[in-house]
Amino acid sequence: MEVILRQDVEKLGSRGQVVKVAPGYARNFLLPNKIAVPATDANRKIVEQERQAHLRREAKLKGEAEDLAKMVNGVSITIAQKAGENDQLFGSVTAKDVAEALAAQNFTIDRRKIQLDEPIKQLGEYKVPVRLHKDVTAEVTVTVTKEG
Repeated sequence: MEVILRQDVEKLGSRGQVVKVAPGYARNFLLPNKIAVPATDANRKIVEQERQAHLRREAKLKGEAEDLAKMVNGVSITIAQKAGENDQLFGSVTAKDVAEALAAQNFTIDRRKIQLDEPIKQLGEYKVPVRLHKDVTAEVTVTVTKEG
């Protein structure tokens, strides 16, 4: 059965693409969840219009993300934490802490966009990537200092 995808599906295809799938997969999963529509001429025109609107919206979001990345790049924040011997932190610095420190400098960035592989547990200076858009990443310098 041929269907037109309305959103990206991993290992199947991308938005607006016509793919051939098993009838049961289409009938029981893709169509009820509005992930795809049957591949008819009318649906092809509708999906093409949706795809054009999505591309325009995506271009606008990417432009805004690039502008924000220019402002955020090179910003350095300092986070004070309690630390013991050997510069080992008692807690850790997480993406939430970095987001709050950025908010204190008037940058509202969602903590889920801050790409910390694992929490910071040592004093020092770290380069933390912030993914503002799927194609736009900025870097923030985070300095973890001893409290007190």
